[in-house]
Amino acid sequence: MPILDHLWIIPLLPLLGSAINGLLGGKWPHNIVNSVALGATGLSFACALEAVREFVSEPNHQALVHRHFFDWISAGTFTAGFDLQMDQLTVVMLLVVTGVGFLIHIYSTGYMAHEGGYYRFFSYLNLFMFFMLILVLAANYVLLFVGWEGVGLCSYLLIGFYFLKKSAADAGKKAFIVNRIGDFGFMLGMFLLFRAFGSLDFTTVFQKAADPSWAHEPWGQFGTMTVACLLLFMGATGKSAQLPLYVWLPDAMEGPTPVSALIHAATMVTAGVYVVARSHILFVHSETAMVVVAVVGCATAFFAATIGLVQTDIKKVLAYSTVSQLGYMFLACGVGVFSAGIFHLMTHAFFKALLFLAAGSVIHAMGGEQDMRHMGGLSKKIKYTYWTMLMATLAISGAPLFAGFFSKDQILLGAYTIEGGKPLYAIGLLTALLTAFYMFRLIFLTFHGQQRYDEHHVHVHESPWSMLGPLVILAVLSIFGGWLALPAFWGGPDYFANFLAPVFSGGEASAAAAASEAAAHSLELPLAGVAVFTALLGFAVAFWLYIRQPGKPEAIAKSVGGLYTTLLNKYYVDELYAAVIVKPLLWLSTEVLWKIVDVAGIDGTVNGIAHGTTSLGDTVRHTQSGNTRSYAVWVVIGALVILAVIFLWPYWSAARPVAGMVR
Repeated sequence: MPILDHLWIIPLLPLLGSAINGLLGGKWPHNIVNSVALGATGLSFACALEAVREFVSEPNHQALVHRHFFDWISAGTFTAGFDLQMDQLTVVMLLVVTGVGFLIHIYSTGYMAHEGGYYRFFSYLNLFMFFMLILVLAANYVLLFVGWEGVGLCSYLLIGFYFLKKSAADAGKKAFIVNRIGDFGFMLGMFLLFRAFGSLDFTTVFQKAADPSWAHEPWGQFGTMTVACLLLFMGATGKSAQLPLYVWLPDAMEGPTPVSALIHAATMVTAGVYVVARSHILFVHSETAMVVVAVVGCATAFFAATIGLVQTDIKKVLAYSTVSQLGYMFLACGVGVFSAGIFHLMTHAFFKALLFLAAGSVIHAMGGEQDMRHMGGLSKKIKYTYWTMLMATLAISGAPLFAGFFSKDQILLGAYTIEGGKPLYAIGLLTALLTAFYMFRLIFLTFHGQQRYDEHHVHVHESPWSMLGPLVILAVLSIFGGWLALPAFWGGPDYFANFLAPVFSGGEASAAAAASEAAAHSLELPLAGVAVFTALLGFAVAFWLYIRQPGKPEAIAKSVGGLYTTLLNKYYVDELYAAVIVKPLLWLSTEVLWKIVDVAGIDGTVNGIAHGTTSLGDTVRHTQSGNTRSYAVWVVIGALVILAVIFLWPYWSAARPVAGMVR
């Protein structure tokens, strides 16, 4: 049975694993829960590999494979089918999601072994895989949106996994609410696309958008294409944690560390980048949208990197690093080199998943400690964790021949060669300097220098091989994962870009992309040399401050007190949002909507009627006293009232004006 004709099998397997563990896992030992969870994701990965093999073996393997299974929604002229597709972009996303996701599942069996709710964790993790696979396999925006919302739901469940801990519960709610803001824009974008093209199927929308009748919208013109792209990008800023909707991701570190690796390295946060890349034909029609994507991405990359300089929680450093690296991906899409953005998405999945999992290994070794100020000197005690994390650090810093070196170099080259892109290149290069600094700061504080923990209270130990095995595999990928682009340095082909060419050939056939291609051979090596020098400078400064002069950072922090405090408090953005948005909404909800509208208005009316009826009934009740004389008095009063009415009725009738006589 060709998997390519039954693509639904790939997401179905994790869904079955989630359902089985969720319904029955509470009564099972860990080994059975593991078998179900790992079996589901492992088989899904195997099916993905087979589907990719079949795809590349097709006689016309450059063509899109589209499979319609059934009509899902039909309303008037609108139809949305359960349609899945496979092209070169899908291949990359599918292998990243299933491959890295499977490794994280294996790691989780060791990391979560002694945690409560074990079966629930793996049920959520499998469910997350299902929705992410639906997202990347979907052949229309409607089905993609199902996966889009599904990963948002699962992020809420996984980030708030320790729901008895208030900070974790609050972090889950924050992630859910912030993403709903972006998703509102995404839905409006879909509605606008349907109004413009009469369909939400990728093939139909992109074919109509590529028609010459859809004119290019220059800078400052807000036509249909520009508005639709900006609305889609609004959703991407929420899902992929870009300015101004990035605030949920650092707080999401409250979830278990494997969750951080899965959500914030290989899957959910890359969904926004994937949607922009998938919709590249729309974006290249709007110069305004492209500029906005590039500027927001570049600004986010630099902004988050500055915050990462001073964080002391090992996972918070990596969280802001993720926000920054996602900014690089959007910068690539904004300057028109979409294949470079997806290349960085892939390499980032390798080394950032490794960084998070290695950080989890450190936390495991330290008995739950996450503050780097209470670590130090761990390199000789947890050697496997140290060396694998060092490989990932070299990769993200852009060390030559490591995965991140190739993908980041392509992004900086694309920014440098585009018209007006020199400022973006300069900021991207400065961000690379900051990245090398804060990552080696993490390495030196955690693994080198003096021991800053009490061995009597902390028994440092290496993680089990269920955790170390995925670290080793990801370390290998972090070293060699970028070598597909290596031949391009010597005038040869860029295999990764060539593989994605059938997808991006229309979008990257712009003046910027053509200039980038023409300048590649002449500028690649010089710009790569500048990037390497920048990374070395970041490493040297971190080495001098945290190895040679370990007391110097504190002195510098005191000398620039205001700036340091601002960075430590993350520019007070959360406080600003609380003052400008959260507190006014809470006041409006409490003082107006609740106390006035709900309590005084709605409840007051309902309760007032009930109270009045009760009071009247209570008053009338006293007439039923059981006293004969009292009843006689009421009979006499009633008779007198009736007689008075009978006697006065003729006079009252005569006194009434006849209709039409009084004007």
